[in-house]
Parts: sequence; structure tokens; C-alpha cells
Amino acid sequence: MAHLLSTSYTLDISSGSKLHSRRLYQISKVLPSSYILQTSKSPVERLVLLGKRPKRSCTVRATTLPLSQEAKAQPSSGSHQTSTGPSEPKRVMVIGGDGYCGWATALHLSNKNYEVAIVDSLVRRLFDHQLGLDSLTPISSIHNRIRRWKSLTGKTIQLFIGDICDFEFLSETFNSFEPDAVVHFGEQRSAPYSMIDRSRAVFTQNNNVIGTLNVLFAIKEFREECHLVKLGTMGEYGTPNIDIEEGYITITHNGRTDTLPYPKQASSFYHLSKVHDSNNIAFTCKAWGIRATDLNQGVVYGVRTDETEMHEELCNRFDYDGVFGTALNRFCVQAAVGHALTVYGKGGQTRGYLDIRDTVQCVELAIANPAQRGEFRVFNQFTEQFSVNELAALVTKAGEKLGFPVETISVPNPRVEAEEHYYNAKHTKLIELGLQPHLLSDSLLDSLLNFTVKYKDRVDTKQIMPSVSWRKIGVKPKTIAA
Repeated sequence: MAHLLSTSYTLDISSGSKLHSRRLYQISKVLPSSYILQTSKSPVERLVLLGKRPKRSCTVRATTLPLSQEAKAQPSSGSHQTSTGPSEPKRVMVIGGDGYCGWATALHLSNKNYEVAIVDSLVRRLFDHQLGLDSLTPISSIHNRIRRWKSLTGKTIQLFIGDICDFEFLSETFNSFEPDAVVHFGEQRSAPYSMIDRSRAVFTQNNNVIGTLNVLFAIKEFREECHLVKLGTMGEYGTPNIDIEEGYITITHNGRTDTLPYPKQASSFYHLSKVHDSNNIAFTCKAWGIRATDLNQGVVYGVRTDETEMHEELCNRFDYDGVFGTALNRFCVQAAVGHALTVYGKGGQTRGYLDIRDTVQCVELAIANPAQRGEFRVFNQFTEQFSVNELAALVTKAGEKLGFPVETISVPNPRVEAEEHYYNAKHTKLIELGLQPHLLSDSLLDSLLNFTVKYKDRVDTKQIMPSVSWRKIGVKPKTIAA
């Protein structure tokens, strides 16, 4: 094994006949030629620019410690698990740990003394380059983030750079880290992105469904007792005219009663990929005895957690654009720069919402209270319900209190969805496990608005308005207009 040293971290490059077919950054397989960038410096971008795989195949594993030190810092988890329930998980693999929810979760778990490894292809950063978008907050590289965390806390987070759609890369990662739990955030997570054109729709479903299948097979083959904590979405349910239960519903039909998976009514190619994931996970729990928790998360807002507040290099991303931004974040940015709050259509669209601090708390609770062998649990992960109009009213009130003149306008809804509907979703299971919610108080809104004001010079107002239409999804790949 060779050691390729940079100024501040170690790359352990495995090569030879055993790993001959392993590929780093297989994004070029699934991203169309329209994704090519004119300028590129990162390894991911160079491979996309070239439009071909490197001549020499390899798997790259990056850590913040030399290999000799890492071996001491990362002892084997051993085999203290039983057939009925695992011992308290100590080693947690966070797939997609460079992303919005994943980064906050990785730091939170590390701070709680779990041994954490991040697995990420870094493709989310590439999406911003492709579409001309940027986070409101400046984001450090994943290597600088992990180095800073190490310097502040003395805690090591391992880093595995690669694509989980490459099963050989994922196998090597599983065998190296030996996780007791896998937190799976590693999916393309934007409904608008999946509706831009055919190529993005195909990429979303390929990346999400195949990546999750690979994780399931890796657990089956290498870590049978490992607990999968998978981020789902409340969007799987749609907006039915009955109460939304947590995963299952008991139905009496023609005199017979059964408990069945709650019906799914996905509203984009992204949400459909999540439905496929849930079905695949449920099946493998039944067939293979996998233990899994599906966290059907609502819309997340905010950026600060205890850990990301420790240093500016640990700051999380904050999306406000029409592709990756969410309603509350977008409204706060619009208020901060004097842009009218843009309500899509009638504004009666109602969803579950939660603070990013509650996201990391929910994941920790799921890990600490794992599912049983063969159990497919579903938790609805949100703390409050709001309509878009209610969010706009809250931001207007908070903005006026801070001296911002805030107005609201209605814009044509780019999505195909009910704009006025019944919505009542149950969300008790995480509360029963001990979740202590951070509700959307006036003080929290004040803090969120002041945060956006701090970075308002970084706002690109051209990215605020919706640019993707569900009804006009294209066949040919296109670039979002700057």
C-alpha cells in the first residue's frame, strides 16, 4: 500500500490486481455530457470534464491521520452483538456526510463520542458549479472541515471519498471501517433538480435507488447486525385527505383487517426514488433480517448546531435558491435583502418542518435505540406543521420587528401539487424516544433573520425565483439560466 502525502492529510491508495476494477468518482458514468464544466480543479470535476475514467483504477480513502496513528485511534468494534439486538453502537458510518444534514450529523455524533466515518463522492458541490449556485454561507473543503474538527476537539473523523453506486468501493469501505450503524444521507435530495430534464431524473433515480441497494447488500454480506438509519421524506405520502400515520395503516376491508404500509403518492422523480428505497429496505428486512429505521423527514430549516458554531470552518451550507433552497430559508434571505417573499400559487401547501438541531437529535435517538433484526421501522421526523402562507406571515412579522419592510407576492406554482388541502401527519414515535424539539419561536426566527443579514452580501438574487417547471421538464439536458 502506497502513501501519497499532501500538506495536511493522508491518502491511502489501494491498487493492484485485487482492486483492478475499482473506480474513484464514477460520476462520469451517470452524469450526461451537459454537466461538463469549463474550468475545474477538484478530482471530481476533472473526471467529469474529461468524460472518461482514469486509466489506472483505484479506491481512495482519505483520513486526517497517518495510517499508523489511525490504526491506534480506530479499534475494531469486535463481535459483541446478539441476534436479538446489537450492543450500543460505537462506529457510525455517515454516507453523504459532506452534505447539509450529513455534516451536522457527523459532527454531532463525533461530539457524542461515536467513532465516525464520512463516506461521500462530493458530487453535491459539483451540482452548485453546474447550475451556477452557491450556499449563502462560505463552505470549507471537507478536508479542512475535518482537520479543523480534529484540532478543536481531538476527535478523528475518517473520510472515504467515493461513489456508493460502485459496490467494490463500498465493500472496501465497509470492511475497513466495520460500522455498527450506517446513517444514509447519500442521495440526490432535491425535487426540483430531479425535474430539470431527463438526464437529471435518470441520475436521481439511479444514484438513489442503486446506491441504497448497494448499502443493503453491503450490510447483508459484511455487517449483518449493522443498523441502517435511512433518511426518507414525508413527501413519500403526498397529501391524502386522511391522517398520515407513521409508516403503516390498519385497514378493514370486506370484513377483514390488516396492517399495511401507508399508501405512497410521490410528487416528483426524487420522491419516487425515496418510495422505491422504502420498498427495497422493507423487503430486505423481511427477506434477510436487516434491521432498519426509515426517517421520513419533513422540511429542514436553519444552519446552526452546537458543533457547527464552534468555528467558521465548520459552518454548514445554507441553500436559498429555487433548486435546493427550502421555503423558510428562502423567505428569510428574501426578507434580508428586500426581495418580496415568493409564495407558490395559493400558498396553502402544508408540510412538516423541523430545525436542523432536531435532525441530528433524531438520528442519534434512532441509533441509540436500534430496530430489531428483521424490523423495518418508520418514524415521521418533524416537529411542527405549517402552510407556506403561515411561514410567510411568521417571517413578515419577524422582519418588521427587526425593521425590514417585508411584502409577499404570489408567483405561478412550478410544481404539480394541491395548493389547498387537508394535512395531519402523526409524529409521536421520536417524541416517545426522548426528542426535545426546538420549535419555531419568535426568537429563533429573529436569530435566523439576523444570520441571513450577516451574509446578505453573498446573496445572488437571480437564483431566488423558481426556474424548474414540473410540466415543462425537458428531454435534452439543460443548464439553469444564470
